[in-house]
Amino acid sequence: MTYLDVLRTAIFALRGNWMRSALTSLGVIIGIAAVIVMVSVGQGTQAEIDRMVSGLGSQRLDISPGSRRTTGGARQASSSFFTLSEGDAEAIREEIPEVQLVSGSLRGNSQIVFGEKNWASTWQGVQPDFFEINGWTIVEGSGFEPHDYSGAGKSVIIGETVRRELFGEDSGVGQTVRIGRTPFTVVGVLNSKGQGGFGQDQDDVMMVPLETGRRRLLGAMGLPAGAVMQIALTVANADDLPYVQGEVEALLRQRHRIAPGGEDDFAVRNISEIVATRTATTRLMSLLLGAVATISLIVGGIGIMNIMLVSVTERIREIGLRMAVGAGPTDVRRQFLAEAMLLSLGGGVLGIAIGVGGALLVGHFSDLPTALSSQVVLLAAGFSVATGLFFGYYPARKASQLDPIEALRQQ
Repeated sequence: MTYLDVLRTAIFALRGNWMRSALTSLGVIIGIAAVIVMVSVGQGTQAEIDRMVSGLGSQRLDISPGSRRTTGGARQASSSFFTLSEGDAEAIREEIPEVQLVSGSLRGNSQIVFGEKNWASTWQGVQPDFFEINGWTIVEGSGFEPHDYSGAGKSVIIGETVRRELFGEDSGVGQTVRIGRTPFTVVGVLNSKGQGGFGQDQDDVMMVPLETGRRRLLGAMGLPAGAVMQIALTVANADDLPYVQGEVEALLRQRHRIAPGGEDDFAVRNISEIVATRTATTRLMSLLLGAVATISLIVGGIGIMNIMLVSVTERIREIGLRMAVGAGPTDVRRQFLAEAMLLSLGGGVLGIAIGVGGALLVGHFSDLPTALSSQVVLLAAGFSVATGLFFGYYPARKASQLDPIEALRQQ
């Protein structure tokens, strides 16, 4: 028998009981669709988390004060929490040559008012390197001038959300707003960043010079001179991060007069380690989703094998007649393999169509990100072929090993 004859015979056999053939393919359809949807969701989620985490910077260290301590059950004064200073930031810049950018910062919340409109937002007091360290760019207006940093200038750069809430379609550059009780001039608007990795609106922010935030917005708190809430730095070469982290810790212990064995009053966090951990976690999640979907595909393949075994039992007399008129074991094996492949491929085509449509619907109607790629579709098609070959071989082999004389005796 030629391959065309084998294919024609397999199609005729499947058409003879099309309802059973369709139900047999259902397991493969569901399995292939599940593989495409779950792998697409897993890859999309991984790409989204990688994008969010990479925004933190893979060549960056964040330095924060140590946790507040309590003495005799009472919390210490708030000023004891501000253990970092501008002097620490400058010392890091001057004494550790591997450091590329460094900036201290302060943070707070306040109402910003323009005319009859007001908006509650977060402000940050920053130094010049802060914008580049955190990937902020200005789309309208300009940045702070040197005298703004040195003289606590009453200038503010606003995020896209603040601009929209206060000024609508206008940029707001040059307008006077009030933050708390202090009037500020809007000098620039930040480029939009959208939603952050923890669901927060990154554009709901205002930037003021560091000294301005300390003196004009946090003056009532009585901060120590030059105090900052955080220091962020970057290095030119990511390989230098472990060395720089050690140098920063040693320098700060020296500046803060911490005795050997004493507890640090600061914490240095390596952002690249967080990036690596998050990336490994999301990859594991993608593999888990793919494994779950693959199990459903295996179940569908077992269904094909079971039905093909039933088909062999039902068609023993037919197999005997074929062998009696000259068909060899190879011809019988090819026929049953062709039937299994047709069931699997037919289910695979429908499963791919449903899976692609399902992935697109998930991405459109839910918050789950999806990344549908040709590799995923080809992987699903490959699984479909492999399922037909693997689970169809045993029934085909069993059919080809029947004794023609015994098969003809079956009623």
